[in-house]
Amino acid sequence: MRTSAFPYELNKEIGGDRMEDVRTPWQKEWDNVCHTEETYLRKNGLKKRTLLNSSLDKRIPDSLQEKLDKAFAKAFEIVFEKGTDVIEKTFDKEEMEHNYKLNAYAMELREDTQTLRKFSKNALASGAKNLLLSGVEGVGLGVLGIGIPDIPLFVGMLLKGVYETSLHYGYDYDTDEERFFILKLIEASCLHSNELVIANEELNDYIEDGMLPDYYDEKAQIRKTSAALSEELIYMKFLQGVPVVGALGGAYDAVYMQRVLKFAKMKYYKRFLKNRRK
Repeated sequence: MRTSAFPYELNKEIGGDRMEDVRTPWQKEWDNVCHTEETYLRKNGLKKRTLLNSSLDKRIPDSLQEKLDKAFAKAFEIVFEKGTDVIEKTFDKEEMEHNYKLNAYAMELREDTQTLRKFSKNALASGAKNLLLSGVEGVGLGVLGIGIPDIPLFVGMLLKGVYETSLHYGYDYDTDEERFFILKLIEASCLHSNELVIANEELNDYIEDGMLPDYYDEKAQIRKTSAALSEELIYMKFLQGVPVVGALGGAYDAVYMQRVLKFAKMKYYKRFLKNRRK
């Protein structure tokens, strides 16, 4: 994988041995986000099995995976068809768009590391609030022994977080192209090994040309994203269905939301930088 589209040189300062970094602020940020991406791919190359997962293997019914797949798919379909207006009532879209324009104007006046990173700083602040809400919701329902019925709420919170992230980088989430990007990045954040590499490359292809793949079908992508989520969350959703002890499973809503939003922020920032250079 290429780590930089614009190679740079390090020159020696006259009269000394210290190397001078002559990269532009954009080049530094591009190299940083590419390095973060490579680190993420290495870290998530292999799926780690925990002692808890191993102990639950024999207790999980064979039908649970299929039920979770369908529940996640239905949740995405409902949110896309009817839930976007509801989600928009939970944050100030106009204010976020206004803040983006202010940051973009400041960047036009002076493109430096501070102005470039301002977009990510705002996205990080929004993500922290959504993680707190997701954790409270997941633990509360887990105490009551509510597992699968929690999925629409979890998907709604997940999409809320990604929608806010997209706005901080200047992208409107309510288009066919953006739904592809959102669904694919949620899917990729749950994958490992070669599947993760392939999904990440598909995202990078879109970042490069901004065009939907010829093979793209939204319903098929919803099924793929739902399957990836259910496979990752099956142990925790099973545990969340057990009263009281389910609070542990519910707490993982925030854990996985953090994982998705961290990946989303990385990919949106890379896309933002790529479009900035274009």
